[in-house]
Amino acid sequence: MPMQVGRSGKNLFKEWEGLKTHVYLDSGGQPTIGIGHLLTRSERTSGKIMIQGQAVNYQNGLTEQQCWDLLDQDLDVAEKVVNEQVKVPLNQNQFDALVSFVFNVGTSAFSSSTLLKLLNQGQYDQVPTQLRRWVRDSGKIVQGLVNRREKEIVLWNTPA
Repeated sequence: MPMQVGRSGKNLFKEWEGLKTHVYLDSGGQPTIGIGHLLTRSERTSGKIMIQGQAVNYQNGLTEQQCWDLLDQDLDVAEKVVNEQVKVPLNQNQFDALVSFVFNVGTSAFSSSTLLKLLNQGQYDQVPTQLRRWVRDSGKIVQGLVNRREKEIVLWNTPA
């Protein structure tokens, strides 16, 4: 049975990403809505987001529930990648920390990362050091990413 992010993990996403019912620009200047949902080109062009199979016009904002539903949908991809590519057992907190990381850096970055390679060799203790390497946006260290990685590390190190 594949793992999924737990309620406490989802609450941390809300804490780290914020919950914004209207479009805003993220730290990299990209249009974003909800709990860290980066708007795709087609969403920006059409003014609609597919949420649970329904095309939702987001110009006037989303409801808080739509934001949570969108997060669940967005996490599916990151959860799938962690479930498929991590070959060693994880507790719930470790899983949630990795999903947060994948959600933030993207699936291809995670798939080719030294972090994943070391983890799959059973080097759990190397994960915090590896997470700390991922704190840049456009080559510059971003304090928000530093903070996020430190929170992911705390979660990673918290027994389930």
